[in-house]
Amino acid sequence: MVYCLIILLFAVGLYGVVSQRNVIKVVISLVIMEHALNLLLVVLGYGKGGAAPIRVPGESPAALASRAVDPFPQAMVLTAIVIGLGVTVLMVAIALRLYQRYGTYDIAEMRRLRG
Repeated sequence: MVYCLIILLFAVGLYGVVSQRNVIKVVISLVIMEHALNLLLVVLGYGKGGAAPIRVPGESPAALASRAVDPFPQAMVLTAIVIGLGVTVLMVAIALRLYQRYGTYDIAEMRRLRG
């Protein structure tokens, strides 16, 4: 069920990228797609009944391995969030420069004004 919702969220973002002519709406759609992928990584890294991989004093490594969730997907998602934030800021800055240059956010109008 969760995977279907992730696919739906990604599809909404993809539809926005393909169908919209407004640069800001395209940026928002790309952010939605990015969040869907981050959510997919978190869901793939989850284990039913899992716990944080923190060793309790006196606990054997085998007991920790049997109950711990792999922290690698979580670390990758945190890294992806930081990189995604930088990319989003860059896309918004480019969109603002396009607006300053052409006076519109409409991609088709920008192509027409380019000459």
